[in-house]
Amino acid sequence: MTPCGPFLLKSFLRSCAALCAGILFLTCCGCTSLSEYVHNGFKVGPNYQTPPAATAPDWLDAADQRVKREGDDLSKWWTVFNDPVLDGLIEDVYRQNLTLRQAGERVLQARAQLGIATGNLFPQTQQLRASFTQTALSAQDTNVTFDTPLGPLALTRFYPQWNLPIGAASWEIDFWGRFRRAIEANGANLDASVADYQDVLVTLFSDAATSYVTIRTLEKQIEYTKANADLQRQTLKLVEARFKAGTVSGVDLRQAKSTLGQTESQVPELEIALRQTHNHLCILLGIPPEDLRARLGAEKIPTALPEVALGIPADLLRRRPDVRRAERQAAAQSAQIGVAQAEFYPAIAINGTIGYSAAQFKDLWGPSAFTGSVGPSFQWNVLNYGRILNNVRLQKSKFAESVAAYQETVLKANQEVEDGLATFLKAQQRERLLAASADDSLEAVKLVLVQYEKGTADLTRVTQLQQTLVLQQDTLAQAQGEIARGLIQVYKGLGGGWETYQANCQPAERHEVRARFLAPRPVETP
Repeated sequence: MTPCGPFLLKSFLRSCAALCAGILFLTCCGCTSLSEYVHNGFKVGPNYQTPPAATAPDWLDAADQRVKREGDDLSKWWTVFNDPVLDGLIEDVYRQNLTLRQAGERVLQARAQLGIATGNLFPQTQQLRASFTQTALSAQDTNVTFDTPLGPLALTRFYPQWNLPIGAASWEIDFWGRFRRAIEANGANLDASVADYQDVLVTLFSDAATSYVTIRTLEKQIEYTKANADLQRQTLKLVEARFKAGTVSGVDLRQAKSTLGQTESQVPELEIALRQTHNHLCILLGIPPEDLRARLGAEKIPTALPEVALGIPADLLRRRPDVRRAERQAAAQSAQIGVAQAEFYPAIAINGTIGYSAAQFKDLWGPSAFTGSVGPSFQWNVLNYGRILNNVRLQKSKFAESVAAYQETVLKANQEVEDGLATFLKAQQRERLLAASADDSLEAVKLVLVQYEKGTADLTRVTQLQQTLVLQQDTLAQAQGEIARGLIQVYKGLGGGWETYQANCQPAERHEVRARFLAPRPVETP
């Protein structure tokens, strides 16, 4: 060790001892008590605890025999419809959707932010420098001579100086936990971004399934409408024949044409909705709008068993990604309180340099060329307590807001499941009644046509029954689709589908990379 080394080490130890004494004094006098400071792991500010959230003890329709209490595997809930076309669409949405890619990039950004925050625990300034300087004095100065015992001495005009290498470091020590609280905040934000990715999965899968059910429902409505239009054309031919025979007036002919035109006009309206739904599904698939009829083929409206397994409402706290995201955002904001409170205390740092300096390069590595410095420093914003205090109040208010947002998210999650469950159960009853009503209406139309052909019923009666049939069959198709949409809403409300990247689905390469770090972390629940 060079002669200066022991001296620098002793000076450093004395400085550390003085700093420790100062820390104890500041902690006792500051806004965080010494016992709380130690209990919090030598960090100021509160330690986060998961806030309570109200959940219902049971579902409103828990007494219904179709509602099962045992939990179910929701990782691929769409397979309950047993529809290969739907299964393929879901897999393609997972691979190709651009919204999901954006959410994945946000996870990568959060990981980078956590790495930046973690790096602040280490010396914040670390530099390695080397330099050579050649200093030139004024010619007027170098003309001056000095008398010395050894004779006259003249100044040299040029002075070289080698500094190689010189290292400099500045380390703000995290006495108050400011950097560690920042790491807590960024870690919670990373968890929140992962939960956001999972929530995007839940929303995408439910949107894709809903769009598919809507397409099948519209196709069924168009099928019913065209069938009724064909039936009304047969009626029009019968009226035209009787009009030519002079047995009916022109009023019946106009009435029959009007009824047919009204029914046919519904087909373009339904086709508009069908095209728009196709376009929406294309966006979910990450492709430009195109005609999907060849790809989708001809299938019925998806159906599933009349039963559903829900578990209990409290399961929403651990299963729904948006609930976990809101909870993690509250945790991140809680850590920001500690970051703000750390501003009440001085920022204590240790600064040091070490290296070699000599006028000649050959003398650069000699013991006499060693140079260095070490010592503590602090910066204390002693006249800014009003600003710091209000910043603490600001962070506390934001935390209270995030807690309320978390609690409201839990309530809305409960509502979504209840809404979907009510739709799923009641739509089944509605579909049964409408199916029977539509069958009766179809038989009534057939009978009244026979009566009209025999002359025992007028055309007004025929028209009324045909219009009723059109309405009831259209409503029946909507009710059949409503059953499937209600079940989809239940699964979305339960937070199903985000586990798919851990299942056997074959994701695209980018998603395979993300899947390595997107496994959810365990979240403490109240």
